[in-house]
Formats: sequence, structure tokens, C-alpha cells
Amino acid sequence: MRRFILCAAFLFGIAASEGLADPARENIVISGGVSLLKWEQYKPVPHDKWWMNFVRAARIRISQIREQDPKAQITWLVYRPAYVRRNSQEGKNLLPIIESVRDAFGVKLVWFSSAQELVGYLNEGQDREHVKISNFEYFGHSNRACWMFDYSNFIDSASKAWLHETELARLNPGIFAKDAFAKSWGCHSGESMIYHFQRATGVRMWGVIGKTQYQTDELPKPATRFGRWRH
Repeated sequence: MRRFILCAAFLFGIAASEGLADPARENIVISGGVSLLKWEQYKPVPHDKWWMNFVRAARIRISQIREQDPKAQITWLVYRPAYVRRNSQEGKNLLPIIESVRDAFGVKLVWFSSAQELVGYLNEGQDREHVKISNFEYFGHSNRACWMFDYSNFIDSASKAWLHETELARLNPGIFAKDAFAKSWGCHSGESMIYHFQRATGVRMWGVIGKTQYQTDELPKPATRFGRWRH
């Protein structure tokens, strides 16, 4: 009888463990803000002549994720203040155009206005015990040590809204899936930031050595023949 009880308990344990659902998986795509012509027009190589640089790249990536998995949970975080300020340069309201991408691909659009709001969503925007981040990608301005959400948008050639590599420690442990994919498509991220990201999250992130060039119908590429991706 004792052997039967132990056997039954063992089999019940197997059945219970097999019945446990894996945590849900969330794909996160981030678009930083674009610069303004009034700061950039006299530079030898102006930034962001096209306001959709980071929106278009995110749209391409979202389309790829949706094609791979029609039921994928996708959240798109967009730095709102930069596009509000760019409205006057374009002579139209850009926010409905951004929202049309949300509607076309059935993603959750989350506007953010600061690094604190971005980190807050990553940590607590979902119940991270049950919804892990499985894919994480950033499109926007960056240097070797930080993502700059409003580069040359509020101040010429500078930023007042950023996430520095030392601030990645604010991310809670365990919010990423163990097999998560991460990539920063901004310039120079492969020179320092990727190492801080791995220390903070346990996830290796791809970044580029040198600058990236944003395309109209393709994902960003290294801007020179000396540039390369690494993680």
C-alpha cells in the first residue's frame, strides 16, 4: 500500500508539472525620437531628414515578428515628446500616423516621456512572473553608453532624455525570458552598453561597432565597411 501511495504521488507530480503553462512571452520594440531641422540643417551630415527613421524601422521589425507568429504579443514603446515637437516642422500631426501602425499590426502602443516611464513599463507594465520579455529591440539615437531619446530634438546636438548604461541596473531581475533576444539598432551600442545590459539582465544584447545607417525599406545596417555587429 505504501509503495502504491508513493507511486501515485510521483505520477501526480509529473502530471502537475506537465500541466504548468510556460510564462507568456512579450515582444518589446522601442522607438526613440527624431531630431529637428533647426538644429541639424547646417551640419555636414544632418540627422533625421525623414521623421519616420525610427518609426519605419520599428514597423519593419514588427511586421517580421507578426509574420513569424500571428499571435505574438507585441508592445511598441514610442518616445512621444519628440514627435509632438516635430509636428510643427512637418506641418501635420504625426501621432495618428504612428497610431495607424499600431492598428495595422494589432500591437499595444505605449507612449513614454522619460527613461523612468520606460523602465517602469519593462519592470511592471506586465506581471513579470507570468509575462516574460522574450524579444527586446531599440531603434533610435545612441552613443556607446546610452540611448538618447530626444537627441537634437530639444537641445542642439544634446539630449535631456536618455537611459545610461549605469541605469540598466534599475531593471528588475527575472523580467526577461532565459532565451530572450535583444538588439540595440542605434549607433555605437556594441562598444560598451551591451556589456552593462548583460550584467543587468543576464541577456546578451547585439550592438554595433560604429554608426548605423537607417534605411527606408530595410532594417538599419552598419554605416561603414569597418562597422560590425557583436554581442
